[in-house]
Amino acid sequence: MIPWSLIDKAPIPGGGGELRLMRRGDEFSIRLGANELMNSRLSWSEEALATLSLERIKSRPAPRVLIGGLGMGFTLRAALAALGPQARVIVAELVPAVVAWARGPMAELHGGSLADPRVHIEEGDVARLIRSAASRYDAILLDVDNGPEGLTRDANDGLYTKAGLNAARAALNPGGVFAVWSSSGPDEAFKHRLRQAGFGVEEIRARARGGRGGARHIVWIATRGDGGAGSLPRD
Repeated sequence: MIPWSLIDKAPIPGGGGELRLMRRGDEFSIRLGANELMNSRLSWSEEALATLSLERIKSRPAPRVLIGGLGMGFTLRAALAALGPQARVIVAELVPAVVAWARGPMAELHGGSLADPRVHIEEGDVARLIRSAASRYDAILLDVDNGPEGLTRDANDGLYTKAGLNAARAALNPGGVFAVWSSSGPDEAFKHRLRQAGFGVEEIRARARGGRGGARHIVWIATRGDGGAGSLPRD
């Protein structure tokens, strides 16, 4: 078997440890300590984060979408495939090296997604964009951790608290969608916080390899519960 080789490493701003980009043949892996955050052969559930969410707002002619976390670009590519020419996609990536990897050693994996005129890359904290007074999104898609807890850095915990979820709801247009990817299992406490923040919630199980199996992941689809296209009933 071909051994893994280290391509690059980069610190996570805010003291969150160090990311390592690994390669084995044509396979890539991004790791934090002993945790594999993403693998280029396990993309389906991250793609589902985009396709399932954007299906709810497909009638909107010029949607504005915020993606938290570039990673290997699975969610971004799926979003671009689902959106029309008038859409705008803002991708917030905290670690500048991840953007450099997307334009360097993983450029083929990302295809032309970063050069798409609908895309703007913002190197910084997605929470800042959510809290911005100018924020008004039709969908916010988060894949910045392995679930609703701050794995990569403690500061990310604030995204999933009551205050963080209230900020996400305020940043959405009526009927807008807030979606969160998780590598862990169902989380009743998180669902409860979403409902308390005024979201209708759907919890969807997705395989890492789609119909071919792989690890079981979760995608939470939460819709701002004040009417508008794509609203979901509370479950």
